[in-house]
Amino acid sequence: MTRIILRGCNGRMGQEITKLLKSDEQAVIVAGVDLHESTGNGYPVFTSFSACNVLADVIIDFSSPQKLNEMLAFAERNQLPVVLCTTGLSENDLAMVKKASQNIAILRSANMSVGVNTVMKLLKTAAQVLAAADFDIEIVEKHHNQKLDAPSGTALALADVMNQVLNQEYDYNFDRSRERKKREKKEIGISAVRGGTIIGEHEVIFAGLDEVIEIKHTAYSRAIFAKGAIHAAKFLADKVPGMYEMSDAIG
Repeated sequence: MTRIILRGCNGRMGQEITKLLKSDEQAVIVAGVDLHESTGNGYPVFTSFSACNVLADVIIDFSSPQKLNEMLAFAERNQLPVVLCTTGLSENDLAMVKKASQNIAILRSANMSVGVNTVMKLLKTAAQVLAAADFDIEIVEKHHNQKLDAPSGTALALADVMNQVLNQEYDYNFDRSRERKKREKKEIGISAVRGGTIIGEHEVIFAGLDEVIEIKHTAYSRAIFAKGAIHAAKFLADKVPGMYEMSDAIG
């Protein structure tokens, strides 16, 4: 049984994880840490890690960069791996995370969905083969009208995994309206659509001569991200120190 401390337990994703783990026979939340105290979670909730004295095997962090140093210090002190789902980390935050990974296992991913991370694996092969055959690469991502950033972190991650196998030779084009010219051969176009309540949709288009290949992932519920975080926690619980990705967790 994997014992989990859930940071950000009262947030939207924290509550999704709490709900899913109520019927999980392999993992359980033994404590939560949140800026706001609460009851009714089914486990004790602390407002800081300094007050938490519960034994656990791993931490899932679905909160904010605030007090990241406190969590990492607690994790290092207790030798607890961390599944880091929090976004918006600064360069200083990332440096802090990298330093902590020398002493504990940390899994960080731009998207916790098992499906998205499987797509990333597929893209590595597809990009190598199709770029060599002169296919153009475009990414179109769609999200709800409340999302602040564009393009999404996931869209950038998809572009990055392809660019890695293409020797970092491709530039990213975010806005074709600024220049009136043909697309460059070695560029990846990234377009963002915002509207309604779209949870998340990412489509990678490989456009060649007389043929098009599309690889697409659609999220119909935020539960997929919660499921991915739980899967990652079970994977990470007994791992040696270092930085891990979701691709490690899905094999």
